[in-house]
Amino acid sequence: MSQSPLNIVILAAGKGTRMYSKMPKVLHEIGGEPMVQRVIDTAARLNPQNICVVIGHGKEQVLAKVKRDVVWIEQTEQLGTGHAVKMALPHLPAEGRTLVLYGDVPLTDTATLQALLEAAGDEVGLLTDVLDNPTGYGRIIREGEKVVAIVEEKDANAAQKAVKETNTGILVLPNAKLESWLGSLSSNNAQGEYYLTDLIALANSDGIAVHPVQVRASHLAAGVNNKVQLAELERIFQTEQAQELLKAGVTLRDPARFDLRGRLKHGQDVVIDANVVIEGEVEIGDDVEIGANCVIKNAKIGAGTKIAPFSHLEDCETGANNAIGPYARLRPGAKLADDVHIGNFVEVKNASIGQGTKANHLTYIGDAMVGSKTNFGAGTITANYDGVNKHQTVIGDEVRIGSNCVLVAPVKLGNRATTGAGSAITKNVEDGKLALARARQTVIEGWVRPEKPKK
Repeated sequence: MSQSPLNIVILAAGKGTRMYSKMPKVLHEIGGEPMVQRVIDTAARLNPQNICVVIGHGKEQVLAKVKRDVVWIEQTEQLGTGHAVKMALPHLPAEGRTLVLYGDVPLTDTATLQALLEAAGDEVGLLTDVLDNPTGYGRIIREGEKVVAIVEEKDANAAQKAVKETNTGILVLPNAKLESWLGSLSSNNAQGEYYLTDLIALANSDGIAVHPVQVRASHLAAGVNNKVQLAELERIFQTEQAQELLKAGVTLRDPARFDLRGRLKHGQDVVIDANVVIEGEVEIGDDVEIGANCVIKNAKIGAGTKIAPFSHLEDCETGANNAIGPYARLRPGAKLADDVHIGNFVEVKNASIGQGTKANHLTYIGDAMVGSKTNFGAGTITANYDGVNKHQTVIGDEVRIGSNCVLVAPVKLGNRATTGAGSAITKNVEDGKLALARARQTVIEGWVRPEKPKK
């Protein structure tokens, strides 16, 4: 069949009352992305002439959240799917065909849509599903093999309700007929709306064939009306992603307890334990191990690095053979060289850490440049904020920082400098020098500790 130019209309104007949320339904996320964003991205892979997105409820939120060059169309009154597509007519050429998609049907894939487009040609294509329990869905009415109509649940009689083949709502329509068909729609039905599904009967009246294509898996055409359905599709989506990673050689200790909410690029022999969440753009090198209950977001992890449980890495980069955690936090701007140790309850923010440097316990390193083979004693912090501005701490190579030190920025510690435990360092320390900044210990003779009276 011929393949005429393609236009796509995505319906995304509904409020989503059953989501019980201030946010428009289509902005609720699957795999870390708004549902409508996923649908737009899938549509774009079909290389259409244009993509029209019909919005209504919460349009400002949708426009602020979705990042794609599309034609935005406002449907000020939600009068049904037929009315929504009619809003897009001024943006659709007289020739070609239009694929109708939905902003709350997030898992539709390009293979399904390409099969539908091929079956439809320049006529009508209809994506259907067969459900054990079709309650609530429009029924596909056939005469023999021929599809003659779609009847909505509220308008169906008992015989029609017994039909298990259902309408997914996804259609391919010839543009040349759209204006006349949409203009012929009536709202004389149980819901008082203009149904796009009535176009099937109009196509039959005009002698234009309807080509039904059954979806190969129900979730590929499943819509979201409430949080239960959202969670069900999320788990299906995560299961599929986990399976792809397993096939590609990643070891997932428990695939059912792994979430990928973005994109993961990985090397060989990567091991990921249970309850790990990957967000945004993440790159993991060979032989990386990630312990249980970690969150990794927009990060690059060098080969051979071991991340112990309960660590949180965001907008950061580690070199090779790092040891991180447990309970470590790498915040935006953290950049670690090779062989760095960041231990339990250590936080690094907007700081570069040189090769072989260790901060193993209870330490905060913020707005700092740290050289190689330096050691932070437990309880050390860089005091980088004066209440108005952030200041930088510069620490050289092979520096030894005693436990419970405060480095008050701006300050610089030279190579091989040493600070005594409990020091508050407010002035620069030259190379090789020892700095002590603490009061001398005094013992008060004859002092009596106060006690509560005995009862």
